[in-house]
Amino acid sequence: MFSCCLTYSKLQCTMSFHCSEGNRGSEDNVVAYYLSEFDVPIGRGSAVDEAIGTMDPMKGSLKGRMGMGRRPTSSLLINNVISGGTSPGFPDSPYPPNTYVLWRLHADRGYRIKLEFDTFNLEGDCQNDFIKVYDSLVPLEQQVMAEKCGYYTRNEPLSFISSGNVMLLTLVTNKEKDFPGFRATYSQVPLNSQDCGGQLSGLNGTFTSPNFPSHYPPLTKCVWDIEVPKGKSVKVQFNKLLMSEPGQNNNNCPKDYVEINSEKLCGDKPYSTVVTSTVNKIVVIFNSDMSYVDSGFTAEFEAFVPTTRKPETLLSLSCLCTECEPDQIKCRNGLCKVKFWQCDGVNDCGDSTDEENCGSCKSGEFTCRNGSCISERLKCDGRADCADGSDESKCAKCTYPKINSCKYTYKCKNNMCISKLNPECDEEEDCDDGSDEADCQCGIRPYRHSRIVGGQASIEGEWPWQVSLHIRGSSHVCGASVINDRWLVTAAHCVQDDVKVKYSQPQQWEAYLGLHVQSQTNKWTLKKNLKQIIQHPGYQAQTYDNDIALMELDSPVTLNQNIWPICLPTARHYFPAGKPVWITGWGTTREGGFEASMLQKAEVRIINATVCNTLMEGQTTSNMLCAGVLDGGVDACQGDSGGPLSSMENSGRFFLAGVVSWGDGCARRNKPGVYTQVTKYRDWIKQKTGV
Repeated sequence: MFSCCLTYSKLQCTMSFHCSEGNRGSEDNVVAYYLSEFDVPIGRGSAVDEAIGTMDPMKGSLKGRMGMGRRPTSSLLINNVISGGTSPGFPDSPYPPNTYVLWRLHADRGYRIKLEFDTFNLEGDCQNDFIKVYDSLVPLEQQVMAEKCGYYTRNEPLSFISSGNVMLLTLVTNKEKDFPGFRATYSQVPLNSQDCGGQLSGLNGTFTSPNFPSHYPPLTKCVWDIEVPKGKSVKVQFNKLLMSEPGQNNNNCPKDYVEINSEKLCGDKPYSTVVTSTVNKIVVIFNSDMSYVDSGFTAEFEAFVPTTRKPETLLSLSCLCTECEPDQIKCRNGLCKVKFWQCDGVNDCGDSTDEENCGSCKSGEFTCRNGSCISERLKCDGRADCADGSDESKCAKCTYPKINSCKYTYKCKNNMCISKLNPECDEEEDCDDGSDEADCQCGIRPYRHSRIVGGQASIEGEWPWQVSLHIRGSSHVCGASVINDRWLVTAAHCVQDDVKVKYSQPQQWEAYLGLHVQSQTNKWTLKKNLKQIIQHPGYQAQTYDNDIALMELDSPVTLNQNIWPICLPTARHYFPAGKPVWITGWGTTREGGFEASMLQKAEVRIINATVCNTLMEGQTTSNMLCAGVLDGGVDACQGDSGGPLSSMENSGRFFLAGVVSWGDGCARRNKPGVYTQVTKYRDWIKQKTGV
């Protein structure tokens, strides 16, 4: 018997044979094994695949076998049926430590292999435990389709399709933190069964990359020829586009991409991207190379008549037409956008039309954020000539003696004022005394890799300032943020008494720091009691104004890679509209649903305050910050209250931009989440905690 395995460009082949001596019986047969290694030239891996693929596969179980030296192997032959299997020990026990298991999957010629995981729960750090899926029979790094770890729920599709009739799955574990593992099914599908490309016609329609919302196959090219009736133009809107590869710069889309109108699209674009054509035809090309696959895209096309007021199907917030409605602005590219998106710092048109000529000020005047005008000569003179101080908040770095108490600029400990925007903890000493970089042991995550609705599972230790607050002896109730070794920040509405529970009393609470999965503590998890709770005196239960509270732990904690404070912004810190920020928590994953067991994360963007107040029907105040995705689908929800809205600055540090407060339902269209704006309470936090 002869079998081979390629590792690190070495082809390892094991040969076994039986031999017997004289007339002895079969019980004296000897089995000898030889392990040989051959160098595999770069670029010849596919030839090795083809050669090994012609061998008769050894039938086995997807569970694989445990062996010495971390090199057990198993091969499976798929006979046009759906089969399944699990990681070692699943579901009765965790997978074993120090394991390397691989499964070689074969299909008939003319078929692909489809591998689907219905249960997946590995350690969250891919440097420890992980699976790799290869579009080959041997572990060639240039043919890795994906490397996965962590936890995926049943509603998060995790499946892979090969480009040919072979696939390799490997599981690697280290010596610690064994988790339940996975259960998977595998089947063969015809090579030409992919819904990929073709002719699309009519007034509107939809199309997606192959296998969306799960992973598309490698080495795939699809071409869609879209044609709408003559006399009309065509618009293509990509509602979601996820095509990125670890370690790749997506500026020029060198790997996987979608091409339309000679423009390549790639990377992660959770927001809509619109491309139009002036004629009635357009071509969309999808291309994936031989390594690392992603979810792909979902798109829709629509016909419109340039000479009429509306397209055939009018979108609620934007349209493509020659004339726009009275409450809309017209973009150069033909789109119509609602007026309250104009001049909010976000490029909603796609060509920046909505962000041009935003000021009504004359030439030689500066436009303040509040819309007032001042002389350009007064900008960056150390005095706040704009009522909101915006003429001093975005200046090139300059230092001058304290003027007007540095109300709109950063104040150093030596009372000098710094006009630079957000100078604190940016790894540049702007103050002569270095005080802007003095208290910066915060906001850094040790891991950098990929109640939240529309989010995804986080990696263990990815958000080390996230806290889970439990009522003693019960389950998760609210979130909180670590701001130093003794103090937490949460929402005031989390500590309001009701008829059953005195939430305002510290003895009622348990704070879990360093927690990743609810009900699964480890050596990094600390359960702490509280010494006191300080609710903001201005909290209004009817309006959620001043919705912030402080919690003091009964004793300091030792900070480590899984428990680390987030940076607090100064009162002058500026979080502009359109800036990407992160929400995290264990709240419900849909409105009216169940809470998540593993910490969830989702990226949203800050919404202009005026826009948000309009959308929320005048219910927000100047102490609130809005963030979300106006198309809906991503938001905080019940159980996330009190948790952080984390903003990463240019230095790579995270600052606490907001505290999860309230919203109109969860993840509804045009209903962003509302957060307590932490900059408004910086002095109060300093007064009460010393932080």
